Amino acid sequence: MRYESRRGKGGLILFFLLLLAGAGGGYYVLKSPVFEKKPPVIELQKKLVTNLKKPIKIKVSDNLGLKRVRVLVTDGKTILGKKVYEFDKPVKEKIIDVAFPTFRVVRDSQKLIVAVEAKDASKWNWFKGNTKFSKAVVFVDKKPPELYPIVSSYGITKGGSAVVVFKADDENIKKVYIKTNFGKRFVPTPFYKKGYYISLIAWPVEEKKFSSVLVVEDKAGNKSKYLLDFYLKNKRYKNSKIKLKKSFLEGKITDLLTVVAEDKLSLPLEKRFKYINETLRKENEDKISSVTEATDTDLIEDFDIKPFYPLKNAAAVASFGDHRFYYFNGKEISTSYHLGLDLASTSQADIVASNKGKVVFAEFNGIYGNNLILSHGLGLYSLYGHCSAIYVKEGDGVKEGEVVAKTGKTGLALGDHLHFGILVQGIEVRPDEWIDKKWIKTNITDVIKRAKRVIDKR
Repeated sequence: MRYESRRGKGGLILFFLLLLAGAGGGYYVLKSPVFEKKPPVIELQKKLVTNLKKPIKIKVSDNLGLKRVRVLVTDGKTILGKKVYEFDKPVKEKIIDVAFPTFRVVRDSQKLIVAVEAKDASKWNWFKGNTKFSKAVVFVDKKPPELYPIVSSYGITKGGSAVVVFKADDENIKKVYIKTNFGKRFVPTPFYKKGYYISLIAWPVEEKKFSSVLVVEDKAGNKSKYLLDFYLKNKRYKNSKIKLKKSFLEGKITDLLTVVAEDKLSLPLEKRFKYINETLRKENEDKISSVTEATDTDLIEDFDIKPFYPLKNAAAVASFGDHRFYYFNGKEISTSYHLGLDLASTSQADIVASNKGKVVFAEFNGIYGNNLILSHGLGLYSLYGHCSAIYVKEGDGVKEGEVVAKTGKTGLALGDHLHFGILVQGIEVRPDEWIDKKWIKTNITDVIKRAKRVIDKR
């Protein structure tokens, strides 16, 4: 009897051990990655627009791996196309190009449906795996956007500016821009009424040729273009040969290096200058360009700009666009463009904001010294370099006539003066034009007035 009791107890213990082992094994199996419950991910927008020329890309992924993906295209009544992707080995990601059928005519404005079903390689759901279903409504749009110019400046000068007003309209509009031959894209601003745009544009002084094209793209992939027809004035700018003195290299250049790049003081004198005039200059100008690239994105009804007169009773001591060649010991060692107008009056003279604006930059900037930049809207900026003092800070609004800084000789400047610059969406342009009341009236404000009259008649 005792033996049987012990045997019975042993069997019971063995039963529980097997039960625990089975439960543990079942738990392990269920927690195993191959039994994961997460369905595949289908990256597909609910609403799409297409002109049928390019396939729609759909990304399907799964953390364990995809086993099958099915794609169906229908117009709601008839199946226009279907495709099944079967994978012998599970794949983590699949990019599918859904090309639309060419064997039958699909009308403009017709609505199609793209449906996607994805199944993963999981053993969950009685070894059937996890399934994800998604669909998108696709609107067919074959019509190019409406695009035509309203009015523009008559011409543009090398190194100068112009304005253009045009209409670009489409219910699925995606991008509107002005493409140039030198790679710059000017971004227009919504103007006056819905569907109309305005933009200042610029011809960089370093570029020999200029051309610009209005471009509008819609979400379906349709594109319209219009070549702008400006009268091009290829102005010649001054070339200057400048002999550098040893005292200048040992003095001003060395002093500036001590502030901005002390590790370069070990370089020979001519290489110190080359670093300042080329490497540091590019860094400083790139910073200026990045700060001044933006333009208005909200609709504006007008652009009232007055001539810039930042320094009272000032004389011009250096011109814009001067191509400078620097020599030391009889050899050319560096070159650069002077992208501003140097004005001088009395020492530490008041610098005045000629137009209202917003401070977008107010700090030390290498060769420009204490550097102030104001935004005046429509991608137009005024720049003030070599200041001895700046009275405003980034983010401040400034009023017309407000004293914002004082002239000085900080940065790469020998004497007290103001380096005054004008920029259009990051491009340095001729300050002479924006100082000239007649030029502004003829090329900017009168053009805008004419544009508004034309728009009002439509």
